[in-house]
Amino acid sequence: MYDLKSGIRCVLGTLAVLGLLSLPGVAAAQSKIVCWKDKSGRVIGCGDKVPPEFQSSATKELDSRGVTRRTTESAEDTNLRRQREQDTARSKAEEDRKAVDQKRQDTALVETYSNEREIDLKRDRDLQVLDGHLEQLTSALKTATQRYNEARSRAETVEKNNKPVSPQLKTEIDRAASDKQRMEQAIEAKQKEKEDTKVRFAGYKKRYNELRGTVSQPVAPAPAQSPVAAKK
Repeated sequence: MYDLKSGIRCVLGTLAVLGLLSLPGVAAAQSKIVCWKDKSGRVIGCGDKVPPEFQSSATKELDSRGVTRRTTESAEDTNLRRQREQDTARSKAEEDRKAVDQKRQDTALVETYSNEREIDLKRDRDLQVLDGHLEQLTSALKTATQRYNEARSRAETVEKNNKPVSPQLKTEIDRAASDKQRMEQAIEAKQKEKEDTKVRFAGYKKRYNELRGTVSQPVAPAPAQSPVAAKK
């Protein structure tokens, strides 16, 4: 930190240099001065060249009249600027990639389906396949649960008779428990896949209508008929 006296001395020194530069003889020999700054951007010194210890600092170059002719940023500011430029370039590249992917998906969407109804039919077919998988998994879970319960029941009977459970029975229980857990996890994953499928196809329909310039709307009720005037 520079105290007030140091700042005053720096300003007076700069003014003295500028005063000397205004002299005809000095101006011819020395046409510019360079001032260097601290991290806060405050000028902390001026001279004919930047001292070695301040080579990485921001500077400004003055002509013989004290007018700023050139400025340079500090090494730290340069690194920060380059980092921002790199981040901006990466973001731009990612946006371009997403735009290309979206265009490819849009093209495939309008070329695959002729109308909104076809999207619904494809969704229903996919859900039907998933329901078939769920049915198989549910059956497998029922079998695994039955095997586990039977093995546990036999083990409990053995324990009630104060006998040790055989290693074979323990292995059977562990295997049945593992199969049961695996089926439960598979069913959970398949149910999530169903929900994801519904969401995905809802997105397809929404995007399809946007591309076609149409909006999916429910059928409007028939307009009420005006009463017929009674004949006189």
